[in-house]
Amino acid sequence: MMMDPCELSPSYVRSIAPYQPGKPISELAREMGLEEAAIVKLASNENPRGIGPRTRAAIEAAIGQIARYPDGNGFELKQKLSKRYGVDMGSIVLGNGSNDVLELVASAFLGPGRASVFSQHCFAVYPLATQSRGARAIVVPAKNYAHDLEAMAMAIDDETYVVWIANPNNPTGTFARHADIEAFLKRAPERVLVVVDEAYNEYLAPELRSDSFKLIKRHPNLVVTRTFSKAYGLAGLRVGYALAHPSVADVMNRVRQPFNVNSMALVAAVAALDDMEFVARSYAENLQGMRQIEAGAKRLGLDYIPSHGNFITVRVAAGGQSAAEVYKKLLKRGVIVRPVGGGYGLPEHLRVTIGTAAENDKFLAALAASIRE
Repeated sequence: MMMDPCELSPSYVRSIAPYQPGKPISELAREMGLEEAAIVKLASNENPRGIGPRTRAAIEAAIGQIARYPDGNGFELKQKLSKRYGVDMGSIVLGNGSNDVLELVASAFLGPGRASVFSQHCFAVYPLATQSRGARAIVVPAKNYAHDLEAMAMAIDDETYVVWIANPNNPTGTFARHADIEAFLKRAPERVLVVVDEAYNEYLAPELRSDSFKLIKRHPNLVVTRTFSKAYGLAGLRVGYALAHPSVADVMNRVRQPFNVNSMALVAAVAALDDMEFVARSYAENLQGMRQIEAGAKRLGLDYIPSHGNFITVRVAAGGQSAAEVYKKLLKRGVIVRPVGGGYGLPEHLRVTIGTAAENDKFLAALAASIRE
């Protein structure tokens, strides 16, 4: 009997359950025989406003250079970020979305015999990045759906090299204040890298925003990651970045693929940083949409987890129906949301991206019909 070539892969790789992205509109249209234009996708925390005018113009102007390789060092974007945040260019690591930057952390600092700490209900990439490097996962129970930072600090052991903290957290939308993050850094051993994933930072209320990366001067084991995929509307181009101590950034760049950020993404991100009016309007419209869906959930008698992101997680399992059943009924009505059972540990909930007012209305109408059916 011939050996299965799959067996050549390490056992920790073979046991990985791949990341499941939100269902594409085109896929649902094929499956259900629906018109694509009639489908509402609220599954992947994308910006329903699209991209800003400056960003669009920059992309169109750069198309003629598409036959050239991108700047592998991302000089112009790093220079822009350096000026925006007052950090040295050597402290910036660029990635194919912030997901790529998180993977760089895992590649550079995790491996067999090492461990990482993360919370229950955390972003699915943390356990995947840990497992794919043969490292051990230390999962800390959540507290009211949020990171229990005190328990996470206590969970750090001699093999721990990375702690993952999503702030706000996806999929729960919970948030740890700046003072709580700083207190955690003071408790964490200096040899442990603390990654604070701020993918949804631009959706925070102004009074909650802080320049957390400034803590790097006192805590060189801190890495802050951010993305252009959410508020800036560049999910399809994939560009994110990390701010870290220069020596940490240097190690991450050693495992980074050359040209990991494409030309269009680099150009678009530079332009997007000059289009903060677009980001401000995205924040305002998201807040309005959040209140719209919260009110709709209350009318339906459904609980939800108060969120600081551009999404909200609603408990839809009621009346004998499971969240999975409600999800399928929503698909038949042309509405795509995100199940958060499985690795996320929220089998009674669905995560819903905040869309336009019309998209939110369609979701709420479809949800009402689905839970009553």
